[in-house]
Amino acid sequence: MADIRFDGKVAIVTGAGGGLGRQHALELARRGAKVVVNDLGGSVDGSGGSSAAADAVVEEIKAAGGEAISNGSSVTDDAGVALMIKQAMDQWGRIDILVANAGILRDKSFAKMEIADFELVLNVHLMGTVKPAKAVWDIMREQNYGRIVVTTSSSGLYGNFGQSNYGAAKLGIIGFMNTLRLEGAKNNIHVNAIAPVAATRMTENLMPPAVLERLKPEYVTPGVVYLCSEEAPTGAILTAGAGAFALSRIYETEGVYLGEGGLSVEEVRDNWSKISDPEGQAAYAAGGEQSQKFFRKLSGG
Repeated sequence: MADIRFDGKVAIVTGAGGGLGRQHALELARRGAKVVVNDLGGSVDGSGGSSAAADAVVEEIKAAGGEAISNGSSVTDDAGVALMIKQAMDQWGRIDILVANAGILRDKSFAKMEIADFELVLNVHLMGTVKPAKAVWDIMREQNYGRIVVTTSSSGLYGNFGQSNYGAAKLGIIGFMNTLRLEGAKNNIHVNAIAPVAATRMTENLMPPAVLERLKPEYVTPGVVYLCSEEAPTGAILTAGAGAFALSRIYETEGVYLGEGGLSVEEVRDNWSKISDPEGQAAYAAGGEQSQKFFRKLSGG
């Protein structure tokens, strides 16, 4: 089969000044994409800012013969996001790919966490995905083509102590993706998620060096770049780390119909084993499929 290429395509990668985003931007450019390298240049907790990191990645791309421009906007800033889109359109006249990668951490147990830290992380990860996606949406619809990759996390999918803010944001992104993939289908806009495990500034203090060495960001990037391609699926949650790849899915059990007359709390308790029985469970493609199941059960099916 032919190599995956992005000649003539334009990509925006947020948070691309280092770590995962940098690798995504470099690989897209290496395969022919013109890349907007976005990075606020702040610290891991979101404070500060500098264009140096994004500029350095642009220079790497240009030195390798590619095309790129830098953008230092915050993904939470409406005017900054609009500027990023304007730069891409003024320079190349189209936007085909958005990789929403930017993020910060403010880890604490929920008991010790300030609401301000919860709101900030939610804003950067969730709204910092929503705002760029909204800004490119009509462009992609008019083109009848688009590929959006959002970044989730095992902390959102499964939970992680001390990351209630981060986990809430990351699972919120999945809810966002699940609807975008439906709304974008008729215009050939595919929306997928990556759940990476990688050695970056955000994880360097969480694992020993020997483990981090096996978790290089470039071991995740091939999965992300595939999700940016014309061949990409839509609605997938691709998990990746250390060269391993898997799919995460949300399943719902078949459950049990308990009737309406005399329905009680005790009936739910007494039928919990049937409610939680995994036999016949399914991963739904849309929320309406759950309603269809309930109506089927109501009809005796």
